Order: sequence, then C-alpha cells, then structure tokens
Amino acid sequence: MSTLLNLLLLVQILSALGMIGLILVQHGKGADMGAAFGSGSSGSLFGATGGANFLSRTTSVLAAVFFACTLALAYFGNLRPVESGSVLEKAGVTAPPAVSDSIPGASTTPPAAPIPPVAGSNAIPAPVQPAAPANSAAPATPANPAPGK
Repeated sequence: MSTLLNLLLLVQILSALGMIGLILVQHGKGADMGAAFGSGSSGSLFGATGGANFLSRTTSVLAAVFFACTLALAYFGNLRPVESGSVLEKAGVTAPPAVSDSIPGASTTPPAAPIPPVAGSNAIPAPVQPAAPANSAAPATPANPAPGK
C-alpha cells in the first residue's frame, strides 16, 4: 500500500510541475491579436495555431491526471478504521504525578501555616512543628539521646 501511495504522489508531483511549465510557456489571449496581423507566426515552433492546440491539450491531460491522483490519494488516505467518540473521551483521566513522587526525599505532609506575629511585637515566631498523630505510641523524648548530655 505504501508503494502505491508513493507512486501516486510521484505522478501527482510530476503532473503538477508539468502543468506549471506548460502554463508558463503558453501565450495569453492578448498575444493572439498580434499573430493575426502577421507578426509572431514565423518564430513559432508549431506554426500559427499548432502550438496553442498542442500545449492546451497537453495541459488538459496533465490536469486530468493531477485530478485523478488527488482523488486517489484522498480515497486511500481515508481508509483508516473509523473510531467513534471524541479525542477527549479517548484520553485517560489520570492525574499527573504529585510533586513529592517525582522529587526524592520530599515530604508528603503539607507545610504548616505560619503563625501571624502579635501586634506590637518585633519577635519572630518559632516555626510550628507538626503534631504527632493521637494514636501514636512514640515517646516524647528521642530514643537515642546524643552522647555526653
């Protein structure tokens, strides 16, 4: 299937380039008025009217080939299986990982709220330590006190 698509794309590109070249070579309708009075027919490769017919017919054939390749590429491009639903429905509803999961050693407890200073005092309040859970059996003093104290 990929080879067929590449071949169609190559034919379409070549026909497009051929049409561009032939259209640029052709004379406009205003150039025919000068040829009617005898000027310009001697410099023509195909004669007075032969070039216009040949170039316009070749352009028409290349346009038909280009159109057929475009339709074939559109047809083969839409052969994928149709999936129902929207893109948002297909997206998994998963929460992004928490910050503490991505940073090693980060605490999972939320930080304590700062205590506002008392009006009129310049003292900086001591940081609040999180309270131990109520059903904790841990002693209030450290288990291994520092030696020498």
